[in-house]
Amino acid sequence: MIDSHAHLDFPDFDQDRLDVITRAHAAGVHTVINIATDFDSCQRVIALAESNPAMYAVVGVHPHDARHWEGDKSAEHLKRLAAHPKVVGIGEIGLDYFRNHSPRDQQKAAFIGQLAVARELNLPVVIHNRNAFEDIFALLLDQKAYEVGGVMHCFSEGVEEAQKTIDLGFHLSVNGIITFKDSRMATVGEKVRLDRVLLETDCPFLAPHPHRGQRNEPAYVAVVAQKLAELRRCSVDEISQATDANVERLFRLSAS
Repeated sequence: MIDSHAHLDFPDFDQDRLDVITRAHAAGVHTVINIATDFDSCQRVIALAESNPAMYAVVGVHPHDARHWEGDKSAEHLKRLAAHPKVVGIGEIGLDYFRNHSPRDQQKAAFIGQLAVARELNLPVVIHNRNAFEDIFALLLDQKAYEVGGVMHCFSEGVEEAQKTIDLGFHLSVNGIITFKDSRMATVGEKVRLDRVLLETDCPFLAPHPHRGQRNEPAYVAVVAQKLAELRRCSVDEISQATDANVERLFRLSAS
């Protein structure tokens, strides 16, 4: 299995990061993609990828930190980071209208700027959406982000939005929320075409049941796979093989 969206660079793992990685491998997780949230974490996820052949990095500025995006200066910095051979995408980028840690106009400016970098470098994008699907979708269309593709991570919209996402040429990812009672993610995971679904943890956040409320970690992507297999009435092997192929195709891991 592949954990397509983790944050192992976060301080939550500073005391036992190697143990966490060992548990992931024991659980059948052979690859982890660590996703940056700001320029400092870009350096950290690249360092993790350099130190472990089973890890890759995605670099970008999260909408929470969009207020620090400085136009062309930041774009050039991001391009330099993205030139690293273990960097496989641009993210975590998008819009967050729930917490609004950065003003919405600055979020949009950072999002557009990073979509432009992704298109220039021909790298897929990892999208953060919180209460902003319509604006995100409109910007993906306007900026022709479908030319590079990507994934809407932690997909928590409905089936109609999922189909729009897929029709645009994007993937969606499911995580521990799929195990929560009455989650829309479970309905989406059951109904959408499997060749557009990725597995993720978003660790250290959103641990699946029965670990809910604890620190999440890549090993728990196996729980997500198990739940998705139950929903789709198929084997865990079928889920892992299909979702692994989706990740490898999207991020071109075989060529990395």
